[in-house]
Amino acid sequence: MQISLLIQQTGPAGIWSPSAEACARLAVSEINRQSGILRQHVELVVEDAGTTDADARAAARRAIRNGAQGIVGMLPSYARHAVAASTFNVVPFIYTPQYEGIAPEAQTITTGETAEELLAPGLRWLSDHRNARRYFLCGSDYVWPRTSLSIARSMIPRVGGEVVGEAYMPVGTDDYDSLIARIKRAKPDVVLPYFLGGDGIAFNRAFHEAGLCPHVLRFTSAIDETIVYGLPPEATENLFVSSGYFASVRSHNNGAFLERYHTAYGDAPPPVNSFGQSCYEGIYSLASLVERAEVFDARAIHRLAGRIQQQRTARGSKSKAVVGGRHPIFLARLDGYDFKLLAV
Repeated sequence: MQISLLIQQTGPAGIWSPSAEACARLAVSEINRQSGILRQHVELVVEDAGTTDADARAAARRAIRNGAQGIVGMLPSYARHAVAASTFNVVPFIYTPQYEGIAPEAQTITTGETAEELLAPGLRWLSDHRNARRYFLCGSDYVWPRTSLSIARSMIPRVGGEVVGEAYMPVGTDDYDSLIARIKRAKPDVVLPYFLGGDGIAFNRAFHEAGLCPHVLRFTSAIDETIVYGLPPEATENLFVSSGYFASVRSHNNGAFLERYHTAYGDAPPPVNSFGQSCYEGIYSLASLVERAEVFDARAIHRLAGRIQQQRTARGSKSKAVVGGRHPIFLARLDGYDFKLLAV
C-alpha cells in the first residue's frame, strides 16, 4: 500500500523538507519492520506541494491518481483547504504542523498544536519574569500568522500588556527595512515574529543587523532548530520559542527517537525539529487509525480521530499518546544554537 507525504520542497517552507522526509521515512521503515499496516508493506511517496494552493491541489490529486491510499501533509495553512477538498471522501488526510487552531475542512485530521496553546505560556512568562508590557506583532501575510497574531492580540491584555504595532509582509520578501523602522519607532518590549520558514531567517538576520537583539525581546512558535542554524549565534540573543517538541527535550520517548534517527541517518542528518518530527507522528497517526478502522476509508477513519492511541511518538513521557490529544507545551530561551528549556 502507498502513503503520500505532501511537503513543500521549494519556497520559504522548503527549508523543512529534508527533515520532514527523513522523519516520515523513518516512521515507514519502522512500521514495515513491525509487519506494515494491515499486514501490508508500506511505500512512502513524497510529493512536492509547490508554493501555492493550486500546486498543493495538483500534488494531492496526482498522489491519489498514482495510488496513494492516505495523505500526510506538512504544508502551510493556505494550502490545507485545497488538499482537503481533493481528499474529501476519497482518502484520509492527516495535517501535521502547528496551526492557527481553526481547521474547518471536513475530514481533515490535525495533529499539531494550536496558536493559543503555544502562545499562552510564553506571554505569561514574559509578563511575570521580564515585565513585558509593549508588544509588536509581525509576520508573513497569510492565514496562519494573521490568525495566530489575532489570537495573541486578544491574549496580551490578559497578561497586562498592549499591542503597539502590527505589520505583515508578503511571503518570500527579502527587504525588511520598512518593518524594522516601524519596530524601532514603536519601542516594544517584545516582538512576536511569525514568518514562514526561510522568511524567518531573513527577518531575524535583519533584526540582528539593526542592532535590536540586545534591547528587544522576541517570542514566537514559528522558529525551530532548522531556522536557528541559519542565523549567526548573536542573532538569537533574547529570543524565546514555544513548541510541543524540541530536540533538546529529555524524555524516554525523545531519547529513543533520536537514537533511531541517528542510527538511520548518521551523525549529520537534517536537524530534528518540530515540523519534521510532526511528519513522523503523522505517519504513525495514520497507521493507528487505519489499524483500528481495519480499512483505508476516509469516513471511517475520521470517525475514530481523537479516540485511539498511536503506536509511537517522540513526544511526551508515556509510550503511547491519543491521536488528536494534547501534548505538553515547552518554552525555551535560545543560548546561541541551544534551546534552554524554562519552567512554565
